[in-house]
Amino acid sequence: MHPVIPAAVAAAIGLAQASATGAALEIHTTVPGGPERLALTGTATLAPGKQPPESEVSVFVDPGKTYQPFLGIGGAITDASAEVFAKLAPHEQERLLRAYYDSRDGIGYSLARTTIHSSDFSSASYTYIAEGDADLTTFSVAHDRQFRIPLIKRAIAAAGGHLTLFASPWSAPAFMKTNASMLQGGRLRPEFADAWARYFTRFIRAYEQEGIPVWGITIQNEPMATQRWESMIFSAEDERDFLRDHLGPAMAQAGLGDRRIIVWDHNRDLMTQRARVIFGDPEASRYAWGMGFHWYETWAGGAPMFANVAAVHRAWPDKHLLLTEATVEGFDPARLHSVANAERYGTALINDFNNGAEGWTDWNILLDETGGPNHVGNFCFAPVHADTRTGALTFTPSFWYLGHFSKFIRPGAHRVEATSSRSSLATTSFANADGSLATMVMNATDKPIDYRFFVGNDEARVAIPAHAIQTLVVR
Repeated sequence: MHPVIPAAVAAAIGLAQASATGAALEIHTTVPGGPERLALTGTATLAPGKQPPESEVSVFVDPGKTYQPFLGIGGAITDASAEVFAKLAPHEQERLLRAYYDSRDGIGYSLARTTIHSSDFSSASYTYIAEGDADLTTFSVAHDRQFRIPLIKRAIAAAGGHLTLFASPWSAPAFMKTNASMLQGGRLRPEFADAWARYFTRFIRAYEQEGIPVWGITIQNEPMATQRWESMIFSAEDERDFLRDHLGPAMAQAGLGDRRIIVWDHNRDLMTQRARVIFGDPEASRYAWGMGFHWYETWAGGAPMFANVAAVHRAWPDKHLLLTEATVEGFDPARLHSVANAERYGTALINDFNNGAEGWTDWNILLDETGGPNHVGNFCFAPVHADTRTGALTFTPSFWYLGHFSKFIRPGAHRVEATSSRSSLATTSFANADGSLATMVMNATDKPIDYRFFVGNDEARVAIPAHAIQTLVVR
C-alpha cells in the first residue's frame, strides 16, 4: 500500500530519490553501559556509491518506496506513574517531563495512553460511579484529580501543548459483570451493555472538561486474559457485537463519532482472527479506526509473532495498527541496566514498524524501586524508575533505545523502504515532514560491525559497536 504523501514529506523523499550526493549524515549512538546515550558520535557526507560485495554488510534505504504514516511513540500515564511522580522533588519532576516530552532536550514523546478507572498499576481497585449505579448519575473522575490528571496536564504542556492520548478500560464495574468482581475475568452482562458504552462517553467528556483532549479509546484491555487483577473477557464475536450495537452508536449519539475506537488491544497471537471477525462485519467495521496489539505472546515460550501484524495489514489495508502496550515483565533491580531489555524494545519497534504499525505505546512511563505500585504484586520494568527513598531517578537503557525512534521520527512522517544485507543488523527508516530522513540500525551481536549505508545510489561508511543502536539522520 502506497499512501498519499504530504508535500513536505514528498520533497524529502524526492531529494533523496533524485540524488543524496553531498547530503550531510549525522550518526547518533547509544551503547548500554558506555557513555554514549543518544550521542552524536560521527558525521559523514553521502557520496556516489558502488556495488557492494557479498562480503560486506550493507543497509539499503530507498526513499522512493513509501509505506504507512507515522502517528507517534509514547508511554502510559497510569495511576502508578502519577503516584510515583508526585513523590519526586520538583526539580526531578521537571527533569522527567523534559526527558520524555521535550523534542529538543528530551526524546519527544508524542503519544500517551491512560486507563479508564483502575488497572493493576493502581494502588487499589476503583470506578467512577457508586456500585450499582447503572444510570451513571454518580459518575465523577474526582479520584484522578489527585495524581493522574495533573501529571497528564503537565505532560501535555511539556510536549508543547499537544499529546495524542487514548484510554483503555481493564474491567467494567463489578455489578455489570457475570462474576460480580472487577478481578479474575468475567464477562459483561448483556443488560448493562448500553450503560457500559455510555460510561466511555462520560469518561471522554469528563476528561475533556478537565482540559485533556481524548483522541481515542480501546474497547477492552487484553480481552482474552483472565487475570488476578482487573480484567474482562470479550470473545471476538462479543467485541464485534458490543462495538456495532452499543459502543459505536453511543459514541455517535454523544457527538464523539470522530474519536478513534481501537479493537483487540491484546497480543499479536490472535490478532488475525479478531480482525477477520470485527473488520469482516461492515456495520462493526465502520466504527473501528483500527487494531491495537501488545507484545506478550512470548508468555507461551515462543518468539514474537511479528508476521501477524503484517498479515492484518495486508488483509485490511484501510485499518490502522498501533502497538498499545509493552513492558518487560518480572521486575528485578539487578536487571535495571539490562541490555537485553533494551534490545527487546529495539527489535519490537523495528519489526512492528516494518510490518505496518503506525505508532508504538510503552506501558508505565515511571515506576518505583519495586516495579510498582501495583495492588496485586504484578511488578514490572519501566524505562525510568524512581527510588522513592532517595528521590533518585534511573534512566534505563530501554529509555534511550525508545528515544532513538521517538526523538528522530516525528508525527506526520512516512516509513520508507529499509533493509539490511545481513541479519546481524536490524533496520527501519522514515522520511520526516521537515525534510530529514531517519534510519534506525541496531546491532544485537557481540561484535562491532562496519557497514555501508546506502540512500538510493549514494553511500557512507559507518561503524556500529557491539550491542548498540544508532539513528542515522540525513538532512
